[in-house]
Amino acid sequence: MFKEFKEFAVRGNVMDMAVGIIIGAAFGKIVNSLVNDIMMPPIGQVTGRVNFKDLSVAIGGAKINYGLFINTVIEFLIIAFAVFLLVRQVNRLRKPAAEAPAEPTTKECPYCTLAIPVKAIKCPQCTAQLKLTQNV
Repeated sequence: MFKEFKEFAVRGNVMDMAVGIIIGAAFGKIVNSLVNDIMMPPIGQVTGRVNFKDLSVAIGGAKINYGLFINTVIEFLIIAFAVFLLVRQVNRLRKPAAEAPAEPTTKECPYCTLAIPVKAIKCPQCTAQLKLTQNV
């Protein structure tokens, strides 16, 4: 059982996922700081020096911190946009290069209009002699 777990844990997909989770957590901290320390103070100034962290309403004995919810929604939007940009770039890199069209293997006989091999100098159907410059 331990051997199976070891094989599972070191499989490429699991390691990639673990790295993604760790990087995602660190990225979340950066976005959290961006929202709380850089974006929200100017927004608070524009909205009349409101500190969104302090926005709350008391209903009965419960305190609902809707300001923290606003911060979290802004964080989510920033993270979602950053992930969108990342996935968009990865998809652009994964697109295969446009393949050049294949060289034609047949051409049309100018006399009988049947398809004949490109290298033919005489039509096998109508026996017409073809020009050598016609091998386009």
